[in-house]
Amino acid sequence: MENPEWTVPFNTSEQNQHKFEELQSCDALLLGRKTYQEFAAAWPKTGETNTVKSQVRDFEIPDGFADRMNNYPKYVVSRTKKPQDMKWNASLIQGDIKEEILKLKQQPGRNILVLGSCELVNILMQYDLIDEYRIIVFPVVKGSGKRLFKDNMETSLKHISTKSFYVELIYHPLRED
Repeated sequence: MENPEWTVPFNTSEQNQHKFEELQSCDALLLGRKTYQEFAAAWPKTGETNTVKSQVRDFEIPDGFADRMNNYPKYVVSRTKKPQDMKWNASLIQGDIKEEILKLKQQPGRNILVLGSCELVNILMQYDLIDEYRIIVFPVVKGSGKRLFKDNMETSLKHISTKSFYVELIYHPLRED
């Protein structure tokens, strides 16, 4: 889960449309500090042109995508940021992360979407706070990089669907009810 620049060569208009529909299905974004900082630096500029600028290549995104990214409420989990550091329609989550995210999940509305944020994903997994995993497989093997799932993190999943524009696997956690 390194910087996502390496995914750009595999970016397609179909993938962008799918990600936009995914974004439209939620009411807020939940981000780790590093992802927040990267997004807050890039997305406000993207909204001016509907073009994502990349070191690899530029690509177009659907109309409204950048507006959604820029206007959605964002909740940022960080041990080092301060509330006054939050910009880009963002609120800080500190303290008891599990309790704060449980409060967010109980609010009326639709889904809360986590993008990137692999350290945050591991915390959410630890507390069983993830309701759906969307795992995207790109046609490339990376020989190094940060792992998404930490050692000894185990979650049984139920396959929900597969999309084939690249591969997106959707799973729900198997929970004892």
